[in-house]
Amino acid sequence: MGHYISRRSLSEQDTLPQGRISFNEEAPPHYSSWRVDRGAAADVQANGTIGEVRVGMEVKAGGQETECQGSRQEGRRPSIYSSVDAVPHLEFYSNATATGRVRRNRPSLETLRKAFELLCIIPSGEEQDSAVEKTRQPVRFGWVTGVMIRCMLNIWGVILFLRLSWITSQAGVILTWVIILMSVLVTSVTSLSVSAISTNGRVSSGGAYFMISRTLGPEMGGPIGVVFSFANALGCALNTVGFAETEYNAVMVDDINDVRIIGTITVTLLLLISLAGMEWESKAQIIFFLVLMVTFTNYFVGTVIPATPEKQAMGFFNYRAEIFVENLFPDWRGSQGDFFQMFAIFFPSAIGILAGANISGDLKDPETAIPKGTLFAIFWTTLSYILISVTVGACVVRDASGNLNDSLPFNFSEPCDGLGCKLGWNFTKCKQSQSCSFGLANSIQVLSLVSGFGLLITAGVFAASLSSALAFLVSAPKVFQCLCRDNIYPYIDFFAKGYGKNNEPLRAYILTYFIALAFILIAQLNVIAPLISNFFLCSYALINFSCFHASITNSPGWRPSFKYYSRWTALFGAVISVVLMFLLTWWAALITFGIIFFLLGYVTYRKPKVNWGSSVQAGTYNMALSYSVSLSSVEDHVKNFRPQCLVLTGPPNLRPALVDFVGSFTKNISLMICGDILMVRGRLMSNDKLVKWLNIRKVRSFYTPFKADSLQEGARFLFIPSKASGLGKLKPNTLVLGFKSNWKECSPYGLEDYVNTI
Repeated sequence: MGHYISRRSLSEQDTLPQGRISFNEEAPPHYSSWRVDRGAAADVQANGTIGEVRVGMEVKAGGQETECQGSRQEGRRPSIYSSVDAVPHLEFYSNATATGRVRRNRPSLETLRKAFELLCIIPSGEEQDSAVEKTRQPVRFGWVTGVMIRCMLNIWGVILFLRLSWITSQAGVILTWVIILMSVLVTSVTSLSVSAISTNGRVSSGGAYFMISRTLGPEMGGPIGVVFSFANALGCALNTVGFAETEYNAVMVDDINDVRIIGTITVTLLLLISLAGMEWESKAQIIFFLVLMVTFTNYFVGTVIPATPEKQAMGFFNYRAEIFVENLFPDWRGSQGDFFQMFAIFFPSAIGILAGANISGDLKDPETAIPKGTLFAIFWTTLSYILISVTVGACVVRDASGNLNDSLPFNFSEPCDGLGCKLGWNFTKCKQSQSCSFGLANSIQVLSLVSGFGLLITAGVFAASLSSALAFLVSAPKVFQCLCRDNIYPYIDFFAKGYGKNNEPLRAYILTYFIALAFILIAQLNVIAPLISNFFLCSYALINFSCFHASITNSPGWRPSFKYYSRWTALFGAVISVVLMFLLTWWAALITFGIIFFLLGYVTYRKPKVNWGSSVQAGTYNMALSYSVSLSSVEDHVKNFRPQCLVLTGPPNLRPALVDFVGSFTKNISLMICGDILMVRGRLMSNDKLVKWLNIRKVRSFYTPFKADSLQEGARFLFIPSKASGLGKLKPNTLVLGFKSNWKECSPYGLEDYVNTI
């Protein structure tokens, strides 16, 4: 393994003892008997030479310098590399994430060398070292704060507080459950696919883009990275506009300009929180989460507090069996009164399941955190939606006037129709005139009415909308930064640069801010809202298809530790996502697919030089192997005869005429192999350059170099083994040589070799 020569003098080197290496996934690797200068280490890390792996050295306690022990160790040449490798251990290679154990990593030689290129070896105190190391470590989140809470906040939104009660009045409790469960079915299947992909290997930053691109390749990953980043930016704009429309009642200029003013101020404050770093952003999300927990508690407590006459006049009567039975079945009203319209309104509230995966680069253990956090978030949010729809359907009638004079005396003779009559209120007049202002079907502030303290529901709307906007504002730059680093599209590498210990994409934050601000200034949610659901559904479809494709191709690299998924459920999730795209808004679905195909065509034409071992490559191999095997069972016939040529061209670019001649009758529909027999030592050209030359010349051919002592020997070894083993019917049946032009000048040996080859 080579020795590292320090810049210090040899006299200083002789005092350097050897160390033993040990690694741990959670803490930096430690080299006993040594200590690395943390300042230099910080410089190296800031310049990006170490990357993700931090290397540290420790001096043994005791206040004295550690001395080399043992005559064999003292006799060794001083080096900061131990020449004795660690004994292989099962924990180095086993997948420990499935059992919850801490996985230990063995460093590569490249990692060790990069770690020590610029480091100076000096002793320092334990307390100072631990304090400095604590400040240098980037912020990493666990599965609760990093994934579960983030996903829950992104799923809970203004629809929960302002639209769920109205959907319950239109569709009834039963169909509302169907709508909720249909949405959860799509998100749950997608989360299973995300869990399988995230546990198949190391998940870097980039979320959905990283998963799709590393599974399906850059052709599909690039377009979805652009679309998904843009969708997150639009999601930030929509939640901000929704907050501005809901929370501001006074008029400063007019309705449109008021939304623009409040939205601009709000998104600017959210940008400042994001620029402060992931630690501050996470603290803000926790505060929003606590506010929502208080809001939910306030709501459920309010359902059991006896209703006052004022609340009864507005339609709230606590839990009543007759109200629940009345609200079980649908009562469609208005132009939006049908099932799929209700589903289209509700579904955007379930699109936040990728909020945790989008910051995968900031998680301590993405392979464990993403599956656990995402599935728990779906479970708790689904439970909350179901419970709120049931409780509000059991406590509030559909129509109420809000007039205290509509209460019925004990002995009343006036006509009364409807459920209110049984509850002591006559809402018949407002129902017949369709002038009721309260009740499930008429008011969006039902949750404030039911809750114990109405202002807490307002605080909940505030927390839900701003937390979702903040999550989108953080997700979009993270995904876009990963896309820019891969350099799939031109002119976007400017946004790939990161800053600080968490590699924050500050430039991408500014870009996302201006995109969100542009749509906030439009102040018309209905213009862009259909695109967002379609963008996210398109992302879900590709994620599910990625999982299905990786499973069906049986790629050796597809070995996820998360086993609770199926290739067929992934395929179902992909199909149902595409179907829902067209059922919700067909024109938005067409626009989405148009953008995807345009970006896909550009990446396919540009052919970026990346190789991520995608499932598309595995599928290509499977198809080639399958067709080759099936072709071997086909009997030969004169009508299907094809000349399959082994052409002794040498380097193809030196004999273009011979290559063009054979290519003229193979016509890219028959096998052609350019054989290069290397009889001169040292003559070796790059295979990639020669294959590229063939592609530029539009000749479909293989290039095979072979070292031999003579032309006859090389031709025999190229032709006969290929006929003996070959790929079934894909083996040469014709040998093509160039006509020898130097008969008189060549040596007798060369002439004999050429004739014997023929």
